[in-house]
Amino acid sequence: MATKLPSSGAMPEGQHAGCDTSGLILVHRIFRWLYTQLPMLVREVQAGDVERAAIVGRYANLDFFALHMHHETEDIALWDRLTSRDPGCTLHVDQMRAQHAVVAAQLARIEPQLEPWVATADPRLGAALAADIEVLRDTLHAHLAQEEDDILPVAGAVLSQQEWDWMEEHTRENLAAHRKELGKDIMALQVGLLIASVPEAERDEWMHKNIPAPIRLLYLLLMKRKYDRAMRELYPDRPVPAMV
Repeated sequence: MATKLPSSGAMPEGQHAGCDTSGLILVHRIFRWLYTQLPMLVREVQAGDVERAAIVGRYANLDFFALHMHHETEDIALWDRLTSRDPGCTLHVDQMRAQHAVVAAQLARIEPQLEPWVATADPRLGAALAADIEVLRDTLHAHLAQEEDDILPVAGAVLSQQEWDWMEEHTRENLAAHRKELGKDIMALQVGLLIASVPEAERDEWMHKNIPAPIRLLYLLLMKRKYDRAMRELYPDRPVPAMV
């Protein structure tokens, strides 16, 4: 179970302000990649190819779930705490809240389109779905860039490392709790995408620094095969597009 969040105001006893927020840059890199690739994958499905539509649809559903979860985690962990400790960032936090609401509204428009398209592989439905995903993609690109510029420096200064790490713990627990509906390979996908978001020349060092040895071993022995299989399923006839 994730450590219970303290109140948003005072720093918890024994914790100190200052944290490493660089991991969120990798998460944002993943979302940029996912939502750039997804409309292209949808458009490539041939008319009536419901088998291929089901494959793309499964990963689209994972993308939507991940984005909902990411924003809900930020809503819980960041905004009140940041404005309490640095009132000067209230304007930027209000902008983040408003942008999250826009993303939620766009997802609400997109998600009901997925099942009818998967069931039929109708090109007209696919074109509409892809176009709406592209609108969301553009919204995300602007939102993520502003968050990196305006929010991360404040978060790095006023949050403790334990408070920041809670978001990762919360994400991991949510994914584990939903494995039945998301698929048993969900943890392999999470780790594999994180690794893919690191420049290749830096991956070994990053893995040793950021992934505990037992998880690294599990990834090499089992999870990497699951991740590679998922990528081959998504890109059966070409190399997986690079994330960085």
